[in-house]
Amino acid sequence: MSIDDVLRDQDGVINRRQALACGMSASTVRRRLASGAWTELLPGVFLAGGHVLGDRARVRAAWLWCGPWSVVTGLAAGFWLGLVGRAPETVEVTVPRTVTRRSRSGVRVRRRDLAPVDRARLDGVVVGAVAATVLETAAAVPDGAAVLDRALQQRRVRFSDLYQAYCRMLGCPGTARAGTLLVGAADRADSALERRLVTALRRAGVTGFVLGHRFDGRPIDLAFPEVRLAVEVDGWAWHVDPARFTADRAKGNALIAAGWLLLRFTWAEITDRPDRVVGQIVAALQDRRAGSGTHHIRRDPLPGR
Repeated sequence: MSIDDVLRDQDGVINRRQALACGMSASTVRRRLASGAWTELLPGVFLAGGHVLGDRARVRAAWLWCGPWSVVTGLAAGFWLGLVGRAPETVEVTVPRTVTRRSRSGVRVRRRDLAPVDRARLDGVVVGAVAATVLETAAAVPDGAAVLDRALQQRRVRFSDLYQAYCRMLGCPGTARAGTLLVGAADRADSALERRLVTALRRAGVTGFVLGHRFDGRPIDLAFPEVRLAVEVDGWAWHVDPARFTADRAKGNALIAAGWLLLRFTWAEITDRPDRVVGQIVAALQDRRAGSGTHHIRRDPLPGR
């Protein structure tokens, strides 16, 4: 590859090692710097004349300076992945704990051993993978909730991936805010999941249910009070909120002790197998209503049955 090819592909930025690998001598590199044809952005990292020092060039220069073992993370990675429109003034780069590179003006070096799943390569730069970067970006900007929601709505990331990335980053700066935002996003996602379940039930002709029915002061996601049948959706909010998980389990135990039948369904079940979920609810209703004389189920065949 020629020098011109490298500069074209790298936003006008090149490091000394790359220049020498392309056949340029060390003395030629020095002459280009002395003449002003190249500008040294960071030690051993240069911007060629005729190229603008834009956000992409700054991020790439920081990564080239830190070395191929480094990873652009935080808000700079959010910019590189298109989550935000501008790169921060200071580019964050994460290096392994054994690397001695120190922060300097324009570059913040963070030491942490990242799992392979938290690394990705895009346009020749190693950056944080989407899930981890979404969380870090959301924690760093004022409208973090919008960043999370947009990534989920555009299907750039799954909630399960966000949750796993959150678990891996526990204890790191920004984790507390990321956790708070993740719970909020989970609540919104879980509300959408409940609406999907309601739509599936109505499509099957199932009626008589109440959303948010109060039991012992606590809401049931979906309940058939007259037959004491409770349906709880195990979405994502309780995964990232231990207190909510504990309260959910306490509520479930209390329902069973009071003679309720409790059905629990996961995100995957409602999303991927809604007909099976509806079928289980219908079967439970028929069992609970046996001999009661109440009929809230249309006798048409269920979809897919």
